[in-house]
Amino acid sequence: MQEIRVVQTGVQILFGFLLTVPLTARFRDLTGAQRGIYLATLASAGAAAILLIAPSAQHRVLRCGDKAHIVRMANRYAIAGLALVALAVAGALLLVGDVMFGSVAAGVLAGAAAAAALWCWYLQPLRRRRRLVGRLAVRQ
Repeated sequence: MQEIRVVQTGVQILFGFLLTVPLTARFRDLTGAQRGIYLATLASAGAAAILLIAPSAQHRVLRCGDKAHIVRMANRYAIAGLALVALAVAGALLLVGDVMFGSVAAGVLAGAAAAAALWCWYLQPLRRRRRLVGRLAVRQ
């Protein structure tokens, strides 16, 4: 749960920043597609915040010694929340990149961010887990 606290803070900052974007003078200049990217990014950040905060709320409400369930659910919420954080980060980079440099550069930037998150947060640990499980199976 400790590492999730870091992610919670980051996603809350991103979400707060995104909430201020429509209040800027240039928001009116965004195209329909850019506004769609903005809304999808805002929704991803909001959903990520909900999922990452959910285990703390459930723990406070349950208070009945159901630790195994809370740990299982916290893990599921964290995995889903991190996927939404990745989408929100990629979406924010896509929007800013599109406004500043155009759609091709924005697509490359957002794609690189999404690929990095996919590798670092999911594929690399799953690859490592497969190796470790394989070693354990051979020992038994």
